[in-house]
Amino acid sequence: MSDLHLVVALYAKEGKEDDLRRDLIAVVDPSRKDEGNLRYELFVDRGDARRFVFVEHWASAETQDKHHTQSDHIRQFNRHGSANVERIDVLYMLDRIA
Repeated sequence: MSDLHLVVALYAKEGKEDDLRRDLIAVVDPSRKDEGNLRYELFVDRGDARRFVFVEHWASAETQDKHHTQSDHIRQFNRHGSANVERIDVLYMLDRIA
């Protein structure tokens, strides 16, 4: 097992930026406490307030998958907050090579 880095950019529906921001912020602290989490940060694009970017670092792909599929806070977001997402702009799953 090797660690996993992710960069994920979500784009808010027009007029839903504040709602999505609130819902994304709500998952940050619980996600940082998930097993295997090494880094979990949320950013907003300075040039476009509709674009939110997560930078994540997980101990393994398995711990990231468990976070994404089994954690209550992500399930809650998927049930409610994801309605404010227009699209996923970027999803990079990265392995460090140097």
